[in-house]
Amino acid sequence: MSNLKYFTNGLLKENPTFVLVLGTCPALAVTTSAVNGLGMGAATLFVLVCSNVIISLVKNFIPDKVRIAAFIVIIATFVTMVDLVMNAYSPDLYSALGIFIPLIVVNCIILGRAEAFAQKNSVYQSMLDGIGMGLGFTLAITLMGSIREIVGSGSIFGFPLLREGALTILLFVLPPGAFITYGLLIAAMNKIKSKYNI
Repeated sequence: MSNLKYFTNGLLKENPTFVLVLGTCPALAVTTSAVNGLGMGAATLFVLVCSNVIISLVKNFIPDKVRIAAFIVIIATFVTMVDLVMNAYSPDLYSALGIFIPLIVVNCIILGRAEAFAQKNSVYQSMLDGIGMGLGFTLAITLMGSIREIVGSGSIFGFPLLREGALTILLFVLPPGAFITYGLLIAAMNKIKSKYNI
């Protein structure tokens, strides 16, 4: 497998949200707007890349019996950094994402990539994998947030798209709208994958 494949796999073929169905909890909970989706995706991307690189660097020094615990400590270190920076520089976004920032520590995407990829591959390949998977997750939940915000509020990234008083479907910014949007996007991804043999 060429190094480019490690990067591109996370975007379509093994997209963590629409194909592997990982990170579903934040994907459903925080995507009430495009900004929330982008913020959560960027935080996850940072933690994923940094933890993949560090785990790949120290994998030979971690005893097998404490492997998972060591991975969680490494991941938690980067999550704490994101938590503090976001609280200091973007308090509104920090407030909107709430508990889901600290919960990145136990996000299946990050722990799964540490276990399945970073501990078995080189630092460079682990970095590419982290960027690809992180971008795939970011694009997926930003898309979900955009669709929900457009249909539910008539705006995107806070900018109005429809005239005042235009008909919107409030259901899409409520929890059932998350499930409807997620289901439709998974179906669309399956159709794209089968049509283009990805």
